[in-house]
Amino acid sequence: LKCNKMEQPLVLLVSLVLVSFCRGQDFCNQKLCPQYKLIEKNQDFEKRLYVATDWITTKIESTVATDLMTARSRLIEYCKRENDAGFTIPVDTWPVLITVTEDQDLWLSWFVPPSTTKPQNIDTSVTLQSKPEAIVYVRVFGGTPSIQSGQDNANTLWKALDKNCTDLPTYSGAGYDSYFSVTHHNEIWIYDDDICKKTM
Repeated sequence: LKCNKMEQPLVLLVSLVLVSFCRGQDFCNQKLCPQYKLIEKNQDFEKRLYVATDWITTKIESTVATDLMTARSRLIEYCKRENDAGFTIPVDTWPVLITVTEDQDLWLSWFVPPSTTKPQNIDTSVTLQSKPEAIVYVRVFGGTPSIQSGQDNANTLWKALDKNCTDLPTYSGAGYDSYFSVTHHNEIWIYDDDICKKTM
């Protein structure tokens, strides 16, 4: 987790054929990432099977940059406090996730690798979120991330999936680079379990 050296996460980003593990992918920049198996790949998206993952998550109050930085600072302070208490929350993981729910709530999340010694008592403003093994549809895009690019790529991915059952569901923008990096590997994630939930 970027507790000490994360310069700025995806500012204002509105929240697989071969067995391929993210840790071996160039876009992870030799940092720890969630592992996945590539199930299918076409010109529009990748279909990945992610292993069960853990994240620390906090709410972003709005799309204003200062609110995002406040959420980031909250995670930094949480990491420092827990590490000082003897837990092992690392500083070398990707991606940073900003999740946008169907109700337009925003959440900032950092990946917690499986080897982490996690505390039992979580700060009320920071939650430890466990996600089970899941199918995730992923659209990769470049450029400096923004609200508009995130929303545009989420809409493009949703259109490519051609589900025709609801409006755009909950989605996440995943970033693997410092905001100030010259190049960016960005992704939009839509979990299969979030698709068509309102019709079920």
